[in-house]
Amino acid sequence: MSLNKSCKIILKDCMNLRKNESCLIVTDSKLKSIGNALYKNSLKITKQSKLILTTIPKAHGEEPPQKIADEMLKHDVILMPTTKSLSHTKARENAIKTGARIASMPSITTDMMNRALNVDFNKIKSINKKLILKLKNKNKIKITTKKGTNMEFYLKGRKWLGDDGIMTKKKAFSNLPSGEIFIAPLENKTNGIIVVDASVYGIGKVDKNIEIKVKNGFIADINGGKTAVQFKKLLKNRLYKNVAELGIGTNYKAKITGNVLEDEKAAGTCHIAFGNNRHFGGKVDVPFHVDVVVKKPTIYADKTLLIKDGKFKT
Repeated sequence: MSLNKSCKIILKDCMNLRKNESCLIVTDSKLKSIGNALYKNSLKITKQSKLILTTIPKAHGEEPPQKIADEMLKHDVILMPTTKSLSHTKARENAIKTGARIASMPSITTDMMNRALNVDFNKIKSINKKLILKLKNKNKIKITTKKGTNMEFYLKGRKWLGDDGIMTKKKAFSNLPSGEIFIAPLENKTNGIIVVDASVYGIGKVDKNIEIKVKNGFIADINGGKTAVQFKKLLKNRLYKNVAELGIGTNYKAKITGNVLEDEKAAGTCHIAFGNNRHFGGKVDVPFHVDVVVKKPTIYADKTLLIKDGKFKT
């Protein structure tokens, strides 16, 4: 696909932008070419479109400058192709409260747009719904892999959410590319070992498997290669080490590239995030949210087998 075709899919199929609506594209110096493409294509639908550049913060989940946050309160549709994620920010949350429909696209690439957006969004929606139905009222998730992952998460009272890329209703929010279900596990309850064999958000593919030991909901130890050292440096305080999210990828065209925005959506993978989860049902609010991706997991919900070695069970 061409970049323009990908932009049209975002604007029409995902966002259903209309000519009487306003559209804001928030981008930065590194992703300005994608931001410009979205802006030019949005002008073909509505004349009420605006492109604004933001600074690149040090970490995913840091708040944008106040002028950006204020501008986000004024538009019907907001697209955020940014180097660092604005998903888990008060600015995004406050814009949603005004009724805005928002797509976050941290670190998106042209290649990713052309591949992982060329999907049947209704098919992904159906996959997500079936998985969430199977998970309803399940209180414990156990994840293992042949490489050594052995984790238990507790979920009582928490709600699974689906990210299907369809943002046609007010207050809708999603990542693009889309294709996952996710939840905020209960704080202070997660225990075990995660062996990260795919990638780390903002760093890329792992040079060597990372072993993360988790005790009572927090990272207790990290071992591995250069990627593990880089990941450790991001964990500036204890709440950054909080097990914030458990997610399962459902996009059948996404693949492992080293860019977690796509990696975490690849069907049959799972991801665990650390730091902030206040915006989707958790209690921890810090300016940090980083995911790690695990390939070919086996996942049980209570005693129900959901995935076996990365393959969904029907």
